Amino acid sequence: MATQKIWYYQLDPGRSLGKTNALNDEDLREFVELQATFALSEKSWLVDIADVDRETFDLSVKNPNKAEESTLREPQEILDEIAALDAESAEILAGIMQLTMDS
Repeated sequence: MATQKIWYYQLDPGRSLGKTNALNDEDLREFVELQATFALSEKSWLVDIADVDRETFDLSVKNPNKAEESTLREPQEILDEIAALDAESAEILAGIMQLTMDS
């Protein structure tokens, strides 16, 4: 029987991984449970084989259950926010300094 659907699982241990912080059995617990029956969840989904590009057979896909990440803000918008926060901080600091001078 030919493959009809491909089951995907997005592993997300919720922390950075490395030599000193490797995957462990608990990180893989949900994967092991779901893959036994190829269950669908927020982190697992199926892709129909007909949706796979027959020229490249590229199997990389995005999790359709995960919300699209927000777009990056324009640099000027970020700089304007920093300036506004700096001004707010300066006002608060001036108020604190005034309180210390009054006491």
